[in-house]
Amino acid sequence: MAILQDRLPWFVAGPLVGLCVVALYALANQRMGVTGSYAQFVALFRDRVKLEAWRLWFFAGLAVGALVVAFLRGGPGPTLAYGGLGTFLPLILLIPLLFVAGVFIGWGARWGGGCTSGHGISGTASLSPASLAGTATFMGTAVAVTFLLHLLSGGAL
Repeated sequence: MAILQDRLPWFVAGPLVGLCVVALYALANQRMGVTGSYAQFVALFRDRVKLEAWRLWFFAGLAVGALVVAFLRGGPGPTLAYGGLGTFLPLILLIPLLFVAGVFIGWGARWGGGCTSGHGISGTASLSPASLAGTATFMGTAVAVTFLLHLLSGGAL
């Protein structure tokens, strides 16, 4: 039986994330973001200097936390399904689409100087003009793509 039946409500998760951002600024004067943590993780294996240990712990915590939640929800269940898009597209089209989308996301995060969490949460909290522009861009793009998928699928997605 699963202990966690559904996701954490937004009114609990949002303030918790906000408190983490404020605490990180107060304690270390650092921005929270997954891309920076991933870069530190990769740098660990490339023998680069100036590693920030808290970013490594943050990155490891994301992976371990996801596993803990998966087990509390009844165990990880590997599947080839991918939500609504997976029911709409055959697997032979879904795999290359997800691969190309992942490449674009990674390229955009590196080109934009951070990921959606770094810009959208930490950057906008500090009123960074670049983060405000970046967040407006990826939110606008997400809305446009959603409308496009809705139009192309006849409302199925």
